[in-house]
Amino acid sequence: MKTLTRTLLALAAGLAVSAAAHAQGFPSKPIRIVVGFPAGGPLDQHARLLTDKLQAVLGQPVLVDYKAGAGGTVGAQEVMKSPPDGHTLMLANTGVMVINPALYSRLPYATLKDFTPIARTAMQPLALLVNPNVPAKSLQEFMAHAKSRPGQVNFGSAGNGGISHLVPEMFKTATGLFMVHIPYRGSAPAFTDLMGGQVQFMAESIPQAASYHKQGKVRALAVTSRERNPALPEVPTVIESGIKGFEVVGFYGFLAPAGTPKDVVAKLSDAFGQVMQSPEVKNRMVSQGADPAYLGADDFAKFLASEMPRWADAVKKSGAKLD
Repeated sequence: MKTLTRTLLALAAGLAVSAAAHAQGFPSKPIRIVVGFPAGGPLDQHARLLTDKLQAVLGQPVLVDYKAGAGGTVGAQEVMKSPPDGHTLMLANTGVMVINPALYSRLPYATLKDFTPIARTAMQPLALLVNPNVPAKSLQEFMAHAKSRPGQVNFGSAGNGGISHLVPEMFKTATGLFMVHIPYRGSAPAFTDLMGGQVQFMAESIPQAASYHKQGKVRALAVTSRERNPALPEVPTVIESGIKGFEVVGFYGFLAPAGTPKDVVAKLSDAFGQVMQSPEVKNRMVSQGADPAYLGADDFAKFLASEMPRWADAVKKSGAKLD
């Protein structure tokens, strides 16, 4: 019995030493951040905002690799199949992490099964916009306008199942309004038609919304975050506008392949935490329309678990489905 006890103690000590050595030896080569969308977009901007300071903390180069296609699915598969050693990470948005699993009937990954959450880094509220010719100066006035014209008010989106589609669907559910969805191939043509009056309503990310609101090309009625946004300080939240509990915000986060060692996850999560303390990073993130919102690995995992059923319900109610 004593021999068995000594053997078990020696094995435990060996594992502890091995784990410590593993943590000390990581990273041993450049870190690759996979972005499942083309260069130049919001995720790319977010990645490049963090890479310089991240490589200073980790002591290795941090490279951004674009694997665009299928709403971020191609990039997710690339990371899912990579060695779980912490040297390959995915930067993903709300769509990739929590909308796609409900939207695609044959999605090749499951977020909480095939990935290990590392850190949430940002939240991205949207603005609810109308064409300036719509006779509504507030969200309540717009609701009255739409209610008196069931099925006659259109809203545009960047495509079926995306966040710009689902947020208005959530708004419809919360208010009982009947509006008609007009999907476009991307936010640019949808926004063009909003300004032209072909659609009357849209949910759009803050930077573009704020710019065109200030030019008078669209009118921002409310923002979807709990607090007002610095880019649109005069625009109330949806909650302030009378819709209790309506807080719907997109987010960005980093994930690693499932099976990544806990000590490596902890080191990466801590590195992102250090980067997110930088005033320069925070200020530039706000200028890009995102709110700094760091969560470590465990809290990010809990956050994802709570968000998935919420967005799955929105997808179900919208009727959106992709193969």
